[in-house]
Amino acid sequence: MPFLSLTSWSLHRLLGPLRWTRWDEATRTQITVAQDQPEHISLIELPEVLAAKGFTSLEVCHFHFPETSPDYLHSLKQSFTDAGLRFYTLLLEYGDISNSDTERRTLDIAWIKAWIDVAALAGAERVRVIAGDADPSDEQALARSAEALRELGRYGASRGVRVVTENFHSLTSVADNCLALLKSCGDELGFTSDYGNFKGSDKYDALEKTIPFSESIHAKAQTNADGIPDEEEFIRCMEIAKQAGYEGPFTLVYDGPGDMWEGIERVRKLAAPYFTSR
Repeated sequence: MPFLSLTSWSLHRLLGPLRWTRWDEATRTQITVAQDQPEHISLIELPEVLAAKGFTSLEVCHFHFPETSPDYLHSLKQSFTDAGLRFYTLLLEYGDISNSDTERRTLDIAWIKAWIDVAALAGAERVRVIAGDADPSDEQALARSAEALRELGRYGASRGVRVVTENFHSLTSVADNCLALLKSCGDELGFTSDYGNFKGSDKYDALEKTIPFSESIHAKAQTNADGIPDEEEFIRCMEIAKQAGYEGPFTLVYDGPGDMWEGIERVRKLAAPYFTSR
């Protein structure tokens, strides 16, 4: 049976400062831009809180890490172990491995490898790598991304971390590119499908193509201005996963207004018939 998971993005207003990574053209390197906000719960405390609420796993955005020292990462890993919660995926929110700028692409691959090392120390099972920001019609960019993903997949495997990508950002905004990357990389690459990332009239057809290959689903509901989910739309997506025989985590995504725990619970209520809880 599928199981209940959460992304740290669903609590992004509660977990303290966000540490965004950006490419700085002036210095030709990555920089960190901090977005200040109060910390109502620490990342290390979160596994225990989620386990008490019946979650089985957590996916963590890289910008929620307050530090990456070995001592901190060992403490974070222990917090998951103590809670009996799986650290399913470390979600990298930066990196353009499809870029035609060789120097930038090389530096981004090195940055991703450093985060794979972080994932290994923190006990994450997977690292989600963005396939690229290039136009989806750019075949050369797709080839560059596939080459980088193969390299990163091998690097991750050597450290006990599986590399996955997602229908996230421009290059993988169409299902055929997602499938092409999976075919090119074979067992070196896994996949995550996000309900909210495919757009347009062929959204559901695209999900039907990618979900059978997915190791994780980001169950993102479309919400109105008050944070109320579109039930019919969300259930249609959940039914696609059910028909595909999907058995991984349903990672709930809420990024609407208001109390984030209340928003998560609204999505959880809709998803509940499709997963088993702890």
